[in-house]
Amino acid sequence: MRYSRTSKMLGVAAIAALALSACGGGDSSTESEGDASRVIVVDGSEPQHPLIPTNTNEVGGGQVLDLLFAGLISYDAEGKSQNEMAESIETEDSQNYTITLKEGKTFTNGDPVTASSFVDAWNYGAAAKNAQLSSYFFESIEGYDEAAAEGSTVEEMSGLKVVDDLTFTVKLSQPESDFPLRLGYSAFYPMPAEALENPEKFGENPVGNGPYKFDGEGAWQHNQQIDLVPNEDYEGPREAQNGGVTFKMYQNDTTAYQDLISDNLDVLKTIPTSDIQNFKNDLGDRWIEAPYAGNQTIAIPYYLDNWDGEAGKLRRQAISMAINRDEITKVIFNNGRTPAKEFTAPVLDGYSDSLEGSENLEFNPEKAKELWKQAEELEPFDKSKPLTIAYNADKGDHKTWVQAVVNSIKNELGIEVTGKPFASFKEVRTVATEGKLTGAIRAGWQADYPSLANFLGPIYTTGAGSNDARYSNEKFDKAVSEGLSAGSVEEGNQAMNDAQEMLLEDLPAIPLWYQVAQGGWSNNVENVEFGWNGVPLYYAITGK
Repeated sequence: MRYSRTSKMLGVAAIAALALSACGGGDSSTESEGDASRVIVVDGSEPQHPLIPTNTNEVGGGQVLDLLFAGLISYDAEGKSQNEMAESIETEDSQNYTITLKEGKTFTNGDPVTASSFVDAWNYGAAAKNAQLSSYFFESIEGYDEAAAEGSTVEEMSGLKVVDDLTFTVKLSQPESDFPLRLGYSAFYPMPAEALENPEKFGENPVGNGPYKFDGEGAWQHNQQIDLVPNEDYEGPREAQNGGVTFKMYQNDTTAYQDLISDNLDVLKTIPTSDIQNFKNDLGDRWIEAPYAGNQTIAIPYYLDNWDGEAGKLRRQAISMAINRDEITKVIFNNGRTPAKEFTAPVLDGYSDSLEGSENLEFNPEKAKELWKQAEELEPFDKSKPLTIAYNADKGDHKTWVQAVVNSIKNELGIEVTGKPFASFKEVRTVATEGKLTGAIRAGWQADYPSLANFLGPIYTTGAGSNDARYSNEKFDKAVSEGLSAGSVEEGNQAMNDAQEMLLEDLPAIPLWYQVAQGGWSNNVENVEFGWNGVPLYYAITGK
């Protein structure tokens, strides 16, 4: 059931559908019944923080939260929104929304899911004193600025009002027609009262309202696995079709891949770089290769010496032009990636590969040398602080491509560059979040909802939770805001692309390539399908 909207509701229905079924390999989404009792073992990574929806902005924790919680809406395999907790989301002007919940929904502790479950959770996420990583997502709501201001004691946004147990209203600071489309993202999940009483404790053993729940007190064995079992009280579009999902933490993807081909792992989301040339033969018809809404970048913080001001901008452009994306995607990824032309993803509505400044992403060694020389004339490079590129060594098999990027830059510019491995994704994300990076960081993005805005606002606007570069540009912030308030999808996309042209000049991060879902599954499961954002639909997978 689609959420309700009036004829003045603009934009959401026009978002492009993004299908991701198996491309070239076998399509396991055959609608067969399968074995609904099998516990599906999948690859995971240790979450950065306790599992609080408003404080989780990375994949390891996010994919677990998405099974534990149900939001107002969710997204199907093609990225289309579908009602989950919401009975209706209505507006007359795209600024004032009335949200009505379905009756009889509960958390797994028996507490009812009410309007306050959403309003209180959102207020908690926005309040400055709680320092939540996903605070940015509430920026559109009236009163956010007062609640989120540094040192503020305001704990409630004026734009949120509880009408009754099943109804609340949302007033935005400006009309934004795609606001309902965002409401399936984890930052907007409801939380029971106990979560806000002791968030740290709650995050270790969260109580949700989604298709799964923790399998008892010891379900989260840190750095080893997280065990989920079906929530028998959940009724919605994502009902569990298996006996549970276990996220197994691997120290590297190569080990995970060996477990996959030995049928000791049921689903592997990302094939290791070293196995890309062989995985189709290894897996027979049990693989997927298809583009999704994701990209790979390298972010360079502005708080680092050598990388701010006009000289810093010239160096960023020089580094970008010294990277041979075509060769790396061909040799390292066996043409399994596409060189980036901008900051979003080609599968999104509004994508353009001909934005002004896109030439800064083209391999141009002579221009790169010229730009580096210009930067040196303005401000000599401090060679005691050479460029490093931080990456996590546990997931994604990033070492190979990082080394290729390092070699490309060294060969063309003649400067010292090295890769800097961190043992885990959690570790490197913590350093980035705390603003303590000593060099660049690999900073790919997987979409939260299907929109150009999601690749820009949460990463590059001033103070955003995923702004690893600490980029701040008032004109860019304004362009993103104008895009969100545009009267049509076309106008909104144009504003977002105007904003991108600023990024293409400043390069707070250097786009490398667009991501492709390359995954596989074992002989023990079927009904495997990857979604629009490259994540398997874990709830739909069954045993054979």
